[in-house]
Amino acid sequence: MRDRIYLCLAHMSGKEMDYIQEAFDTNWVVPMGPNVNGFESDLERFVNNRADAPALDRDVVCLSSGTAAVHLALVASGVGPGDEVLVQSFTFCASSHPITYVGATPVFVDSERDTWNMDPALLAEAIEDRLAKTGRLPKAIIPVALYGMPYKIDEILKVADRYGIPVIEDAAEGLGSRFDGQVLGTFGRYGVLSFNGNKMITTSGGGALICRDQNAGREILFYATQAREGYPYYQHEKIGYNYRMSNVCAGIGRGQMTVIDEHIAHHRHVQRLYCELLGDIEGFTMHCAPSPRFDSNYWLCAATLDPSLRIRGQENAYAEVVTGAVGGAAGVTHAASSAVTDCQPNANVEALRVILDAANVEARPVWKPMHRQPVYAAAPAYVNGVSEDIFRMGICLPAGPYVSDDDVRYIAATIRDAIV
Repeated sequence: MRDRIYLCLAHMSGKEMDYIQEAFDTNWVVPMGPNVNGFESDLERFVNNRADAPALDRDVVCLSSGTAAVHLALVASGVGPGDEVLVQSFTFCASSHPITYVGATPVFVDSERDTWNMDPALLAEAIEDRLAKTGRLPKAIIPVALYGMPYKIDEILKVADRYGIPVIEDAAEGLGSRFDGQVLGTFGRYGVLSFNGNKMITTSGGGALICRDQNAGREILFYATQAREGYPYYQHEKIGYNYRMSNVCAGIGRGQMTVIDEHIAHHRHVQRLYCELLGDIEGFTMHCAPSPRFDSNYWLCAATLDPSLRIRGQENAYAEVVTGAVGGAAGVTHAASSAVTDCQPNANVEALRVILDAANVEARPVWKPMHRQPVYAAAPAYVNGVSEDIFRMGICLPAGPYVSDDDVRYIAATIRDAIV
């Protein structure tokens, strides 16, 4: 039996243990220390580098998770109870859940087909409609780099600037992706990064917030360390959070930074190989950058299956309730009450996922749009059908550092064999 091929697993550089051992040897096993400072400096050099342009001067604060980064960006942007935040619907829940943490309401905006990310035209319509309905402008805009693909940030910023609304870029899946040569996360007021175990680089968990300057970075650091005021005793005048990254986790990150360029190059190579091996299949379409301006890291390699494409066994799709852990390391702890919902991938997509799973290949549906999630049933949403359409047809294929060329060929052959 072939070894399991996972979607995206972290690959160690070999240097991580040196930094971790140093943390233990010096007794810096706390949410601060030399590794945290060093990792932030490494990230700043990486994100501030622009192709054929002067370097930027963004500040980076390392945190316990990408979700914490979204949360603190909202807090620092003054978002609170009664406010609304415009957020991409086609995303993971970590983009929208923090909006509810601060007592605000997520307002979901659908995608355009080129990048699968926030539709700038629909964003403008949503702002005008919210202003007409509530008499107030939304307090922030959160576009998301879905699977690493850059959003149309130039158009989104043009809309945001027209109304004076800050942009919080969720580049959790887009570390190293660039738009017009500039790293994602450096365009808006804040930029969110994630170092979860399946991301481009990992700290086992963890994230970071890219800030416009050092003053903004210091404010985020203040909130991330329980909002302690500058007294010799504990004085608190604002609510803070325990969101600082640990020195041990940061040591992993420092080791990972030595291979980040290699990881990004590998993901792009895997994408090209999938396109080469599967590009001639009618009804099977790899999701590719619309132009060279959109320089994706291809964190995951995504594809769509036309409803007309027949897959072996699709007549039996959703015949049984899924049991056991699904969806990565976190898995699920609630058993499903039914094998189906009112919005789910087409039968051919589920059949292909099952066939790949039986062949020891991990594949997943694309993110289910947030505006179709039961928990957000009452949230305002501005939709055009794009994200629901892609959700019904989309599938993610393995792309991580451990995925070899032979693995890609095996996956492609399995897909071809699955087609009736």
